[in-house]
Amino acid sequence: MLRVSVHVKGEWVALMCGESLLKLGQNAIARRGAAQGKFKLRRRTDGAPLNLDEPINVLRNNDFVELVMEGDCWSYPTLPVFATAQATWTEPAQYIALDGESLTTEDLVRLGKGLLKIKLTKESEKKVCDSRAVIDLIVKENRVVYGISTGFGKFAQTVVSSNQLKELQDNLVRSHSAGVGAPLTPERTRMLLALRINVLAKGFSGVSMETLQAIIAAFNASCLSWVPEQGTVGACGDLAPLAHLTLGLMGEGLMWSPQSGWADAKAVLEGHGLTPLILKPKEGLALINGTQMISSLGAEALERAQAIARQADIVAALTLESLKGTNKAFDKDLHAAKPQPGQILVASRLRSVLPSALHPSEITGGSYDRVQDAYTLRCCPQVHGIANDTIAFVKNILTTELNSATDNPLVFAERGITISGGNFHGEYPAKALDYLAIGVHELACISERRIERLCNPSLSELPAFLVNEGGLNSGFMIAHCTAAALVSENKGLCHPASVDSLSTSAATEDHVSMGGWAARKALRVVEHVEQVLAIELLAACQALEFRLPQKTTPPLEEVRKLVRSVVRPWDKDRAMSPDIEAAHKLLLEEKVWAAVRPYMEKYMQQEGR
Repeated sequence: MLRVSVHVKGEWVALMCGESLLKLGQNAIARRGAAQGKFKLRRRTDGAPLNLDEPINVLRNNDFVELVMEGDCWSYPTLPVFATAQATWTEPAQYIALDGESLTTEDLVRLGKGLLKIKLTKESEKKVCDSRAVIDLIVKENRVVYGISTGFGKFAQTVVSSNQLKELQDNLVRSHSAGVGAPLTPERTRMLLALRINVLAKGFSGVSMETLQAIIAAFNASCLSWVPEQGTVGACGDLAPLAHLTLGLMGEGLMWSPQSGWADAKAVLEGHGLTPLILKPKEGLALINGTQMISSLGAEALERAQAIARQADIVAALTLESLKGTNKAFDKDLHAAKPQPGQILVASRLRSVLPSALHPSEITGGSYDRVQDAYTLRCCPQVHGIANDTIAFVKNILTTELNSATDNPLVFAERGITISGGNFHGEYPAKALDYLAIGVHELACISERRIERLCNPSLSELPAFLVNEGGLNSGFMIAHCTAAALVSENKGLCHPASVDSLSTSAATEDHVSMGGWAARKALRVVEHVEQVLAIELLAACQALEFRLPQKTTPPLEEVRKLVRSVVRPWDKDRAMSPDIEAAHKLLLEEKVWAAVRPYMEKYMQQEGR
């Protein structure tokens, strides 16, 4: 028989399925002790209503069902992002072994997307057990150690009696669950949870193997706590978001899974055959102290920045071609004279897709009647280049942070001691992510100026706003305004969060990083950059329509065909937002990069000979 969890009158009831959905609902009401009456059922995964006359086999084992009595309201409505996550969920088959030493930003993003499950290496299991043995000995000997037998922050001098140590950890998590704002998406909550597991696997935190394996089991079942995105100042780590993450694992508050949607955390865990955490001494502090919110959001920002930076070169090349620009400014020897790594990389990418002996163009045909192009075209290697170098710098900082012990106090099993310090301070990732936002923003800033050149007939020698019958049609007029608006918004977002500090915890934590805001800002900036470049991609492809039947180079033709597979040419006005979103999706999925990569690799092989 199927086992199903039914939410009725504010509580969850676990039942074995009877012969019909009607009988299932009646049994749930009876178990709840409520009066029988008219009711409706819906599946929690997608909110789909269930017909009471349907057979029981429309449900699956461990399904979650909502029952609402006549006159009552449905609970926990699912936001669109969560509904999409439920509809597209596929349980991963592959595992990644975490050891606290080798996690990459790429793998963390894959964990966030639900493409991998987690297991520990044997070495990390031993480290965790050795670390816990130190804590158990401290408790057994009634030693006074911060976070184990004392209060926290300003209360570090307050000793707590041995019979209150569990309550101490529970109270810590509950009191620190004080965040506000929208919940993190399933992808970002998975990243946060996976990164916390990786840090615990280093063996410096003092958690028990039982607790760590329970957290891993929750991750592998995609049981994700409600984690509000606001509330961390990034010193003593990301206390509020990590506390919310832990609160759900304790069976308190709300939790989401692809099977249940949002529901009471205890019911979600038990519905997946899991047991809520029972915290041991030090474990509450070990679970909420660290820079994982900053670093996990930062890893997503970094990976998206890297993807859009390399595709920005391709979009710029499309614009250059549609404006009949020259590729002379990308000469190999020219850039060797100023050997900045990012600049050299961008120039080589541009050369690999622009007109050459290997990749001829019918549009320029090797001829050029101007001395030189404007800076937005000519200086792409210099401007795009520093964005690439910024990304490389930030990647190094974040990779180190992902694999660092960032809670307090740390347990050193070989020495049999704990040491209080400040590894939880988020200054490193905060400063790096502020730098990332500033560096990547410039890709949108220069892109918006190229969009202006495409739309302005006095600069492009193309129809105004890239549309025929101007006046009757407005073409790309407002799309350019959207790009300008996003660039202007980015200028405000690029003000560094990490230059600010507000003293907290009664002046005990008197310098903080504001890294949570730095990470969220960086993500917003990267998204705006993607959207501006999506507009330029559309505009450049539209400009190429006016060059037909002449074709550009083979790699750039592949990009034009790719865009035309999702967006038709702009022959007369229509709503443009869907087109921008379609182009944005191509960039998010890195399809523009995939389209040119074989051509690029072939050119670089030839150039290297």
